[in-house]
Amino acid sequence: MYRFLLTPRWWGINVFVVLAIPFCVFMGSWQLGRFEDRVQDHESAKEQVKEQADAEHGPGRPLASLLPVDKDTSGEQATVTGRYGKQLLVPDRELDDKNGFYVLTLLRTDGGKSLPVVRGWLPGPASAAKAPAAPRGEVTVTGALQASESPGANGVSAAGGLPRGQLGAISSASLVNLVPDDLYDAWITLGKGDAGMKAVPATAPNNTGLDLKAFQNLGYTGEWFVFAGFVLFMWFRLFRREAEFARDARLGLLPEPESARAGADGEKGGTGENAEGEPGKPVEA
Repeated sequence: MYRFLLTPRWWGINVFVVLAIPFCVFMGSWQLGRFEDRVQDHESAKEQVKEQADAEHGPGRPLASLLPVDKDTSGEQATVTGRYGKQLLVPDRELDDKNGFYVLTLLRTDGGKSLPVVRGWLPGPASAAKAPAAPRGEVTVTGALQASESPGANGVSAAGGLPRGQLGAISSASLVNLVPDDLYDAWITLGKGDAGMKAVPATAPNNTGLDLKAFQNLGYTGEWFVFAGFVLFMWFRLFRREAEFARDARLGLLPEPESARAGADGEKGGTGENAEGEPGKPVEA
């Protein structure tokens, strides 16, 4: 009854199924592993930020020893000496569920490069009149080291056309169009707000949170397992239809093929009967 399984057609179907299902399961498991890795990175980053927040009042490390910024150095306390220069505002930043803006001042170091320093946060619309002036003279500041922001990530505004003296993302790519300074590809946020401003807490490094990519991995996991189930379902459906066809053929329940019926009609027409079923006259030569 199941001899059809030995036909070349079914050999091809079976080989495809045997290869497709393990492949789908493997890819689903791999995507699930990627999601779990991102969750682990998220938890590790949260723990790292917490530990660094607890140690924010301790001595910082020299800035040069922490660059370039990566997952290990992001959030570390960095110490740098220089003189404050140009001041900018970063609007539309939330803190404690309130909308406000960051006050960012460039710190020109002895090496000639400038480091963006977020001195604090103030509530309300961005206003240069509300932002306190930076201290004069040489200063030594300590704050949490942060990587350059990407527009549209982690709540960073991607809007353009900001007023003069404002920027959307804290990054060297954004600042290079606003200031002539040679810039570090990093920034720091002070552990204690300057001039009565509220301190801006450090954030976890990029690509360590439960962002869109993490949930894409979870969605792909479901898709691959659904594909595996679909392949198995289609194989079973084809198998059942073929088995029913073989059973009907064995019991003689299949309809007579069109070719067989046409041949029978031809033989009947050869008796010389006319359209009324009566014997026809011989055809004259």
